[in-house]
Amino acid sequence: MKSLTKKVKARFRRRMRIRKGLSGSSERPRLSVFRSARHIYAQIIDDTKGETIVSASSLAPEIRDKIGECKGKREVAKLVGELIGKLALDKGIKQVAFDRGGYKYHGRVRALAEGARGAGLDF
Repeated sequence: MKSLTKKVKARFRRRMRIRKGLSGSSERPRLSVFRSARHIYAQIIDDTKGETIVSASSLAPEIRDKIGECKGKREVAKLVGELIGKLALDKGIKQVAFDRGGYKYHGRVRALAEGARGAGLDF
């Protein structure tokens, strides 16, 4: 239990260090990523207004239908990235600031970012 607490504290410190220099605006909102053991969530946030513009997750109906075809969680994360990119482009958002939430840019976080870039987002 102590190692889990240290792990959570370390992620929180990394997240605060990243967020210190990263803020979403109306012109370039923030693409925030959260991953749990089973699911992955992404949202595009305008920090000046304090509101979420677009959100997507592996629990979305569009993704849930395709989960059976996917081999692993990375492929699901890529689908979530493609969905968030498509929804953002529908709202007129082309550029975002990527907030990895204290996670390493590796695995599912990287797959989500590549999916969003593939859909047309620029970051």
